Amino acid sequence: MLKQHLQFKLSQKLSPQQIQLMKLIQLPTQAFEQRLKQELEENPALEGGKEESSSPEDDYGDIYEGDSDNESINTDDINIDDYLSDDEIPDYRTKTSNYSVDDDEKSVPYAAGTSFNQYLLNQLNTVYLSDEEWAIAEFLVGSVDESGYIRRPLSDIMDDLAFTQNIYTEEKTIERVLGIVQELDPPGVAARSLEECLIIQLKRRETHPSVELAIAILEKSFEQFTKKHYKKLVQRHGISEEELKEAISEIEKLNPKPGGSYSGNNRIVEHVVPDFSIRIVDGELELTLNGRNAPELHVSREYSNMLKGYKDSKNKSKSQKDTVLFIKQKLDAAKWFIDAIRQRQQTLYITMNAIMQYQREYFLTGDERNLRPMILKDIADEIDMDVSTVSRVANSKYVDTPYGTKLIKDYFSESMKNEQGEDVSTKEIKKILETVIQNEEKKKPLTDDKLAKILKEKGYPIARRTVAKYREQLGISVARLRKQI
Repeated sequence: MLKQHLQFKLSQKLSPQQIQLMKLIQLPTQAFEQRLKQELEENPALEGGKEESSSPEDDYGDIYEGDSDNESINTDDINIDDYLSDDEIPDYRTKTSNYSVDDDEKSVPYAAGTSFNQYLLNQLNTVYLSDEEWAIAEFLVGSVDESGYIRRPLSDIMDDLAFTQNIYTEEKTIERVLGIVQELDPPGVAARSLEECLIIQLKRRETHPSVELAIAILEKSFEQFTKKHYKKLVQRHGISEEELKEAISEIEKLNPKPGGSYSGNNRIVEHVVPDFSIRIVDGELELTLNGRNAPELHVSREYSNMLKGYKDSKNKSKSQKDTVLFIKQKLDAAKWFIDAIRQRQQTLYITMNAIMQYQREYFLTGDERNLRPMILKDIADEIDMDVSTVSRVANSKYVDTPYGTKLIKDYFSESMKNEQGEDVSTKEIKKILETVIQNEEKKKPLTDDKLAKILKEKGYPIARRTVAKYREQLGISVARLRKQI
């Protein structure tokens, strides 16, 4: 049976202004500049640069609030509160089309240039091919992925040629044309496997005993080579360790992803702009916020004067009343944006300063072993802000330090206790683990079990599986794959 009843409950709801402020805090310097530029273009009541005369904000305050000598601009038939309500907020202040990591649309303008596939097709134009061969070659080039490989069986390509191009051919014909495509630059392109890619590159090199041996190893003992079973390779090919070392040296010079070597103009180059800078001055840390995050903005005096003119006029037409509502919306939006920019600057500085002081020893020495365990809540409690606010600052901002430009979130880490019961950062353990592996004997790399024992001897009692996890996070291979001759 259906019943109707009333239920009262308290709930928090973010206003559009609060949402926009959080988005502003989240933006790194370059994206913030784009957001600022967009706001200046959309709101004529907002102007950049210094105001020449008296503060326009004071003028705006007088017009907006009124004083003892001048009555408020409110009239009997214009309710100012109406245009300030949530329902009447200007559209551009509630849209989320500005740059932000949580937006759905992330369009990035690509520089004009030749694509990788077009680059290959341009080379094909210099090769004499029949109409059928050209169609097959064009289809094969279209099947090359970004890494430079064709990862589909020739039988599937043969079927697609028949169904989509109305070309009926045989696998051996496709393979012959594929050989032509594989002669294009960069060397190794259109290979169907890593093995084939490396062999193609070697065959295009000058003939040399070490090159010929490298080809033989890849053709006959590829699995043993990938698993670094060097003793088996020496026995199987009847060679010395020195000859094997020279052959492996030739293979290590090859490019496993030939598509990645293409340097067309359509590649996007990202430049990191530090949002903060930390310097050591007379033994003390000095924090500065990138000046591009602190633009000079003011409310348009021209728009303020328009409101004054409306207030002074005796006959107020309907069109004038509509105009004044528009002006008041723009002025209010401009004043809010200026306040939001100031709050953004303050939030960024306070948050980064707390992080700097928390990691004082690290920023003074640059030694990662001095990084203290630090989580978002530690900083949030320190500055009395929400964890989500700290996260927005840490996840998208960079800081320029005497030891390089780093992403702020890299300074956060979990903790564990050492044998003395002290909390130590997992980053400290990873740094020690990395150092131990760098200094290991390359002919007999340390297994995860041995690494765990070494760390325990150094006062860090962690399990083998934890060592394996940290090793993988550092991008270091297992012992077998780190082995060298």
